Amino acid sequence: MLISERIYKYLEERKMSQMEFADRTGISQSTVSDWRRKGTNPSADKIMIICEVLGISPYELLLGTENKKHKEYKQTDYVVIDRNSKEYGLIESYQKLNLESQKRLEGYLTALREMK
Repeated sequence: MLISERIYKYLEERKMSQMEFADRTGISQSTVSDWRRKGTNPSADKIMIICEVLGISPYELLLGTENKKHKEYKQTDYVVIDRNSKEYGLIESYQKLNLESQKRLEGYLTALREMK
């Protein structure tokens, strides 16, 4: 089964329209429609947001629910963050940092948590 076929299966199970899915993921409706029409799959950079919106793990999306070995995530493990929120902006900023800067920031956050 193609990844796009799984996406549509999950959309049906969640009674979510293609338009609602497109709005919540930020992926254009024409792109989502192309997955079905052309039998293509989403690009790798879209997988995590798709999983967040559908409330599934990447294993479920990529490997299918028939693969019980990788059912280590639960739907509650995902939190959807509003793209206009401060938290979303912080995550985007973090992802744009180089690895060294990310590690420095993580160290700073750890030190802040440990302060009493």
